[in-house]
Amino acid sequence: MESKDEIELQKILDTKNITTVFQPIVSLKDASIVGYEALSRGPENSTLHLPVKLFHAAEVFNKIWELELLCRKKAIERANKIDKNKLLFINVDPKIFKDERFKSGFTRDFLGKHNMSPDVIIFEITEKTAIEDYKDFKRAVDNYVDQGYKIAIDDMGTGYSGLKTLMETKPHYIKIDISFIRDIDKDNFKQELVKTFVTLGQSTNMNIIAEGIETESELAKLIELGVCSGQGYFLQRPSGTFLDISEDIKTTIVKYNKMKTNRFQFEKNCIGDIAKQNPDFQSTTQAKEVKKFFDTCNITGVCITNGGYPIGLMMQHDLDYVLATQYGISVFLKRPVSLIMDSDPTVVDYNTSISDVSKIAMARDYKKIYDYVIVTKEGKYYGIVTIKDLLEYTLEFEKKHAKNLNPLTGLPGNKIINKVIDNIIHSHSDFFVIYADLNNFKTYNDTYGFENGDKVLKLTAEIIEKQVKKYSVYNGFVGHIGGDDFVCVIENDIEKGRKLCEKIISQFDAKILDFFNEKDKKNGYIESFDRKGNKDVFPLTSIALGCMYGNFSKLKKVDDIGVYMSKIKKKAKKSKNSNYVIYNINLNE
Repeated sequence: MESKDEIELQKILDTKNITTVFQPIVSLKDASIVGYEALSRGPENSTLHLPVKLFHAAEVFNKIWELELLCRKKAIERANKIDKNKLLFINVDPKIFKDERFKSGFTRDFLGKHNMSPDVIIFEITEKTAIEDYKDFKRAVDNYVDQGYKIAIDDMGTGYSGLKTLMETKPHYIKIDISFIRDIDKDNFKQELVKTFVTLGQSTNMNIIAEGIETESELAKLIELGVCSGQGYFLQRPSGTFLDISEDIKTTIVKYNKMKTNRFQFEKNCIGDIAKQNPDFQSTTQAKEVKKFFDTCNITGVCITNGGYPIGLMMQHDLDYVLATQYGISVFLKRPVSLIMDSDPTVVDYNTSISDVSKIAMARDYKKIYDYVIVTKEGKYYGIVTIKDLLEYTLEFEKKHAKNLNPLTGLPGNKIINKVIDNIIHSHSDFFVIYADLNNFKTYNDTYGFENGDKVLKLTAEIIEKQVKKYSVYNGFVGHIGGDDFVCVIENDIEKGRKLCEKIISQFDAKILDFFNEKDKKNGYIESFDRKGNKDVFPLTSIALGCMYGNFSKLKKVDDIGVYMSKIKKKAKKSKNSNYVIYNINLNE
């Protein structure tokens, strides 16, 4: 006897009564829409309305093939209204993925009837069931990828979505399950896991998508961690049409990305700064036109685009190799270059750091190690970077940067410190600046020797750096003037500045004791000689923090700040113990 659910399921299949909704997948770098995931629901008033119940019933009554076929057809029928530059993510069970009936349902003719191309389809492997034969499954994956489709692994980290699936599939997208995203802003362990995925994605050219973003705090943390894209109710709920995200959400994403860009970074830092805006070629361009371009220009690689979006790379040596094969000229010279291009090139966003791009480029297969890197801006082709340019810039940057670092602590020296101070003078934001100095450090050096003195300076640098990063994740700066003098700057409110000072002092006072012998530690002072040669007692080394807070644009020159800071530091040094003094520019107090 048939159950109610079985009867309801058959009714849904017979009447094709499936509702398809679309949830946007959003770039967490520039707030643009990457694409949409097609999600299927049962009829509104049905007991199988919820997807979980609907697909569970299909599995129980052996109708999963029929249901998924109906869902796919509905999704593609509706998707003919989608912006042709956006991707369509379609959920697919692994068992169905390699089924011959599935292959016949995704021919170019079928997609062409709905004005779609394989280039915009992402097969999202849902792994409702285990992959039993990886070799056979990989063969199916390669078949679709060769046709232009792309692959995503869904719910990464749960169920069957393990590292073996990742290794065998080598997907274009990894979707991190909501269980790893929920409350990620409060969970260090989840943050470290996601960092690992981000690093993997950067080095293997896989895009990371965070699922289930439900709060602004989660969004902010994911942007900080470098996650490419995301989806979730906080960004936009699923809808019957292809909605954009609100202006408020766009503003929020842009805001956190701006915060991530350190205003105290003075060298070129993002790959877009060194990209060359070389011409690109449409995918329909004949190979002979690209060859003619290579023969007449001093350029050895071009980006192949479709509507301004990069879909491949054509390197001159690869084109020459294909044309040099038997029948190569007769077969390919007058055909579209898209037939022989590299359809999986290295593509990075304009704002990706140069150091990250260097790591990505060097981690590629040795056969592609010298291929150009394609740079996009808001998803569209912007330019290219050659490996020669990348290496030359990196070497020059390292050489210049090393000259401006303190050799003992590795912190920026006076030249960079002056640039930072000049920067905040010409800004209209409020800053908290600390001039740190050690009390009785000369006495310590005379008593314990310069080697131990250097260790104390390194300790001081480590404490200040660590705490500044904690209280100003994005816009913090620490510099070493020389000797026992340090400067740090944060763009923050005065209360966080106070807490920063208190934390630096508590950490310093606790750790400095390790650098004294038992006798001096017990006495609480050092017996030494003053500058006149008289024996005297000196308090143990402590730290003095002279601080200024407010809008520094009221001051005219870098030297003016130096004068103020010296006076404030002297007030802080009057105490025998570690101490801080704050001068509020805004209140003139």
